[in-house]
Amino acid sequence: MRRALSVLVAAQLSAAALPVLAAPVTIKLWRHDTGDAEMAAGRAAVERFNRSQDRWKVVVEAIPQGSYTESITAASLVGQLPCIIAMDQPTVPNFAWAGHVRALDALLPADAVASLLEGGRGTYKGQLYSVGQFDVALALFSRRSRLDALGVRVATMERPYTAAEFHDALAKVKKSGRYRFPLDLNGRFKGEWYSYAFSPWLQSAGTDLIDRDGYVRVDGVLNSDAAIAVGRYYGRLFKDKLVERIPADDKAFEQGRSLFHYTGSWKAREYSEQFGDDLVVMPPPDFGHGPKIGAASWQWGITRSCGQPEGAAAFLAHLISPAEIAAASRDTGLVPVSAEGAALTEHYRPGGDWRIYFEFAKRYAVSRPASPAYPAMSSAFEKAMADIRSGKDAGEAFDEAVEAMEHNISRNNGYGYSLAARKTGGGS
Repeated sequence: MRRALSVLVAAQLSAAALPVLAAPVTIKLWRHDTGDAEMAAGRAAVERFNRSQDRWKVVVEAIPQGSYTESITAASLVGQLPCIIAMDQPTVPNFAWAGHVRALDALLPADAVASLLEGGRGTYKGQLYSVGQFDVALALFSRRSRLDALGVRVATMERPYTAAEFHDALAKVKKSGRYRFPLDLNGRFKGEWYSYAFSPWLQSAGTDLIDRDGYVRVDGVLNSDAAIAVGRYYGRLFKDKLVERIPADDKAFEQGRSLFHYTGSWKAREYSEQFGDDLVVMPPPDFGHGPKIGAASWQWGITRSCGQPEGAAAFLAHLISPAEIAAASRDTGLVPVSAEGAALTEHYRPGGDWRIYFEFAKRYAVSRPASPAYPAMSSAFEKAMADIRSGKDAGEAFDEAVEAMEHNISRNNGYGYSLAARKTGGGS
């Protein structure tokens, strides 16, 4: 009995001498609910990070998309934000201006950030506030056999359609009598579609939604001669009945009722499976300064209230590694935002069947204006484009949008930019 007690005491002393391993520190992450593929890809990335080291443990909470922004705002007011939040890239400057998120420049590896395409970064006043893994690319879809039959050439990256040539091609297709409305512009879409899809037409024409040298001057930019010409081009598409004003559905291209569809690479898989080698993927039309497309999707940032920014940054660095960018693309089908990540995928690697979307994202992508005023700008531009579609002249519609945008910027004291730049046409 005495011997057994001695053995037990010795065992307890030995166990006490062993170092106690600290539990990993929890890093809370909020994201909005998305499609099943994106949610599964996100969970897998978190699990890989948590298994790869024992210092940090990322814990995810998914919030319904409809109440996501309101949840962040409410949590910020009571100091209850998590360490990491998902943000739609165009809203990142607003989150930064409001003080919800912190700059990432000193937290993330510079070489990893430098390898990201335009669609992989979110900035405000020249600083990095978010990073992402994937993007989508706008494209002009059509069918080779039907273009050939009508004598319309296939546009290429080396020789895209000019805006005038594209309008002439649409008129020729309509005149053939085979298509009542030759072009589908996603007329049933609402909200951000308008700025995402059509502000690149402004940029292709050498103008924009706002003067990006100062981010306070809209007058003379959105209502410039170049912008009004683009707006009138858009309005003429409906006046000439090349595009249906209010389409009954969004199936015109796949059902053969339109010959062209201007939409995003989210249609790549569906259209590839339906049309095979007959599908052609072309750049958007060139309004004078080369084709342009919108850049960036949902991204990740670190909140100012995060008590473990080092751990949060370690997770973001994990996400933008080539292996994780490739994994996200394989799981979702979305465009990877680095050349190294793309090279590790089947579809987007050099020679891959979807490589063209990566090339579009690499060569044509322009981020939406990095201004906290962007949500108001987007709303005003949407109204202007809807008015033009209904018959209002582009000059009048854009003048009204300019007034609304500049009023919003003035009411918010420039959102961190100097209002004096509006008079000088520059500055910051």
